[in-house]
Amino acid sequence: MFKLGVISDEVSQEFQEVVDMATEFDLDSIEIRSVWEKPPQDLTEEDVKRMKEILAGADLQIIGVASPFFKCDIDDPDARKEHIQILRDCIDIAHQFDARIIRTFVFWETGQTEERWQELLDSYEEPVRIAEREDVVLGLENEASTSLATALLTERFIRDINLPQVRAIWDPANEAHAKDGEKPFPDAYQRLRPLMVHGHIKDAGEDENGEMTSVPVGDGVIGWQDQLQAYVDDGYEGHLTLETHWRPKRSLSESLLNEPGGAAFSASGAEASRICLENLKEMISKLSR
Repeated sequence: MFKLGVISDEVSQEFQEVVDMATEFDLDSIEIRSVWEKPPQDLTEEDVKRMKEILAGADLQIIGVASPFFKCDIDDPDARKEHIQILRDCIDIAHQFDARIIRTFVFWETGQTEERWQELLDSYEEPVRIAEREDVVLGLENEASTSLATALLTERFIRDINLPQVRAIWDPANEAHAKDGEKPFPDAYQRLRPLMVHGHIKDAGEDENGEMTSVPVGDGVIGWQDQLQAYVDDGYEGHLTLETHWRPKRSLSESLLNEPGGAAFSASGAEASRICLENLKEMISKLSR
């Protein structure tokens, strides 16, 4: 049976509030993104100490670090250098919590993914060497705003690299947002399931203008009841973390959705995540095991 968690800043910037909600809903894990207004790569030794003190006594695992690695311009050499350091810093944070999964991306979309495919692959040579040396897994997330917008491209990239240090973080809602995405479940799921190291849970549906937007988990197009059942039927025993993204009575800006973090992102996240967790618990109670 899969394990259930939440990404920290989908609840709050206050880590105590994150742990409290995770405990209330009997979750298994937390994935670290921004905490106390800091992205994961900027968390200090004192921050980590405080987080561990808050976690003490809670039956919760830090499953990974939701880094922003390579959400940057492929043609900006300074940004690429900076992001290699971001990766190293996020790995250091992961080690302090005995976590092995680092969420990663492959640059902002250029419209030239096919033409620059080998360049994209080459860009991961150094990250893979770092991951191998540090004994972590780079979890590539299919993300509509990046060069690996779809499960199809993500699968191809991982298979071309063909090394155990690079695996998939499957996010069906991201597939629903992607311009050339497949039906998230079962089509895209079946494509990435053999490569999957981790998964995110959020939902998507059309707004009044026919544009895809975030909605409460279970209310959108993903078919989460069937997706969750497939995880059970396929024997997936890893973690799935709630990445709510929906907010009651307001919409998150595109910039916040592409680069989540901080108080503006987390505002009303606790209310939204509570609703989504209640929906998830109801769906989980109906699973055949």
